[in-house]
Amino acid sequence: MALTPELSKQAKWKEIAGIPLAAATVDNWNQIQAFKAKPDDLLICTYPKSGTTWIQEIVDMIEQNGDVEKCQRDIIQHRHPFIEWARPPQPSALKLGVDKANEMPSPRILKTHLSTQLLPPSFWKSNCKFLYVARNAKDCMVSYYHFYRMSQVLPDPGTWDEYFETFISGKVNWGSWFDHVRGWWEIRDRYKILFLFYEDMKRDPKREIQKVMQFMGKNLDEEVLEKIVQETSFEKMKENPMTNRSTVPKSILDQSISPFMRKGTVGDWKNHFTVAQNEKFDEIYRQKMKGTSINFCMEL
Repeated sequence: MALTPELSKQAKWKEIAGIPLAAATVDNWNQIQAFKAKPDDLLICTYPKSGTTWIQEIVDMIEQNGDVEKCQRDIIQHRHPFIEWARPPQPSALKLGVDKANEMPSPRILKTHLSTQLLPPSFWKSNCKFLYVARNAKDCMVSYYHFYRMSQVLPDPGTWDEYFETFISGKVNWGSWFDHVRGWWEIRDRYKILFLFYEDMKRDPKREIQKVMQFMGKNLDEEVLEKIVQETSFEKMKENPMTNRSTVPKSILDQSISPFMRKGTVGDWKNHFTVAQNEKFDEIYRQKMKGTSINFCMEL
């Protein structure tokens, strides 16, 4: 029996510890878990749609001392190996993210969407640096919905109402937003973790970029800092083919459905949530985040 596109999309997902991940990632799990982190690694960690590409470009601009040309050397997804990245075996298959990381000279800048419980154990032992960006759950949910719509390799999200239930139950790829953010927040003082908020980055990009610079041990002058602020603005990155995913085939990301870089704002959730959904979400948020000191800004 031939699989319908919907079924074939669904078939590409498996679970590890109850967390949905790409089947190819799960099939290569042992290799991913055996990855050897180094003390001078910097791991960019985010829940999906929390400003990952943005923080990657900021980090790269800092690493390259504000040299725009050097940041144009390759598309962003090739500059920082995505450690859990894997593709089904095929002749043109890209290497595993961990293989690409292993080939990279130190100091390495790596990327992951994995929760603390799924991260390869060597990261905790290596004393490396972690840079975590958290985004408020409501905007994150909306952004992820539009990403699900345009991604040709993720299951169909269904209607907004259906997807709303999927998201709050944690049945989306990379699992529950609540568990992910809470997990990283609770260990932030035990490791070298710089914990940033997407909303703070929108409110005062210069101040947050300065924090990243200091965390990376870089001392760049005011002129370079201003240049990084300008070059990493949403408008600039949306037009930049090295960051806007325009080079990704339509068979993987169909940007005619929704652009990869859609709005980049705070508070867009108000255009999607019904009053009832907002009340329901707030109640679930209170339950899931009970006892944690984390505070999110929901609108600017």
